[in-house]
Amino acid sequence: MSDSPAARLQVLFEGHRLTPTQRRIAHCMVRRAADVPFLSSVELAELAGVSQPSVTRFAVALGFDGYPALRRHLRELSPAEEAGESSLNEYQQAVEAEIANLRHLAEILADPAPVERAGRLLAASRPLPVLGLRAAASQAYGFAYFASKVHPDVRLLDEGGTMLADRIDAAVRAGASTLLCFALPRHPREVVDALAYARSAGLTVVTVADSAFAPVAAHSTLLLPAAVGTGLAFDTACAPMLLGRVLLEAMCDDLPDAQARLEEFDTRAAARGLFVE
Repeated sequence: MSDSPAARLQVLFEGHRLTPTQRRIAHCMVRRAADVPFLSSVELAELAGVSQPSVTRFAVALGFDGYPALRRHLRELSPAEEAGESSLNEYQQAVEAEIANLRHLAEILADPAPVERAGRLLAASRPLPVLGLRAAASQAYGFAYFASKVHPDVRLLDEGGTMLADRIDAAVRAGASTLLCFALPRHPREVVDALAYARSAGLTVVTVADSAFAPVAAHSTLLLPAAVGTGLAFDTACAPMLLGRVLLEAMCDDLPDAQARLEEFDTRAAARGLFVE
């Protein structure tokens, strides 16, 4: 099991039925995993946007006498060097944090069943809408760019606004059965609303999110977590990007003509002189 702070928290939360407010606290703790052992209940409540008693009830729901007991447990789990000064500069620490996130993703993928299921769902959907707004727009674009080389009808939804529901409706009318969503912090309310709308329209929702406790979890049929790095001014998303490529691979495995489509594209690209060799 990965020894990253976020991974340890994920293990701690597993198997507990959490209320929406408690899931919000859990999500905040995963996002601030390195800092949580040193935060007061008031500070954590402020970060999560909940009341201080909610933090106490959350700790009790996890089996602790209260938040101080939970915090002591988290401090005991933290390696001694985490509490001290690191010899790495902030840029190196950000890279090391991403390496830890990738290791945790590798451990999650030891059970390939969820990704394989997602691949089957994506391959079977005609068309396949791919949603990602704001910080997640680049993830959705990257997936859609490559997926369109092997999937016959990929529809990128990377702009919000009043037409987003219209485009979901159009995909459903055209025969879509599954929507793929990339959801990264800060989570736009519009994405949560769009997923709720997609589910009400009958779509299966496969979501790549930064944690299993992200706000989009309640509206996702299948959620695949991949942590983001939070050590720099702006989040880093190496693990979600890699998980997107893994999903592409799983989808290709369920598209019998995927290889033929790739070869056809390469032939056309060569004839057009599309790439510099």
